[in-house]
Amino acid sequence: MNLPSTNLNPESFRIPSQGDLLPRAVSSHPPRILMLYGSLRERSYSKLLTLEAARLLESMGAEVRIFNPEGLPQPDAAPESHPKVQELRELASWSEGMVWTSPERHGAMTGIMKSQIDWIPLSVGAVRPTQGKTLAVMEVSGGSQSFNAVNQMRILGRWMRMLTIPNQSSVAKAFAEFDEAGRMKPSSYYDRVVDVMEELMKFTLLTRDVAPYLVDRYSERKESAEELSKRVNQRSI
Repeated sequence: MNLPSTNLNPESFRIPSQGDLLPRAVSSHPPRILMLYGSLRERSYSKLLTLEAARLLESMGAEVRIFNPEGLPQPDAAPESHPKVQELRELASWSEGMVWTSPERHGAMTGIMKSQIDWIPLSVGAVRPTQGKTLAVMEVSGGSQSFNAVNQMRILGRWMRMLTIPNQSSVAKAFAEFDEAGRMKPSSYYDRVVDVMEELMKFTLLTRDVAPYLVDRYSERKESAEELSKRVNQRSI
């Protein structure tokens, strides 16, 4: 490969290709979506919103699993072998996309929401449980509409190398948006939730079969090539 004047490592450099964005095989199983919510209250509006979104996803053909955070220990307060930690990590590995829904508390996501995210590791051996998975973020507020929690969760999703969709939902005065049975009332907020779940499904279907290529990085290929070279050279000494 004849490269222009750059500092690129030619063995690690790859020119992005339209052809490589076409999946070699198309998955036929329903998109697998994991949903997390950030409250343990008996009438948790983040849970109610999660359940409403789960119904929508199932009506669109997704397979949905909802993690119950009750009993999950604080990070570093229990070993990784704790049953709730293992359950969460297995669901994270199983999923192809996620929905994170948190109340806003003191202008931020809740500690319960953050604890769940913190228990999902960035890597397990050579596997990154969240890399390349799609993500939708939503929040509920007791007062006026705010976007603090969803903005924070976007940062975390990016840090965990997830494909966070452009749309999001923020439900203000959530106590007025659900009926006594816990179902979300028709409103512009409800319509936005439909929009977000529809977009999540589209992005998941679009990317799940090419996710490894989308998140493949030059810097990591270069580092791997250099490590391989060192091992080979050491063996020849």
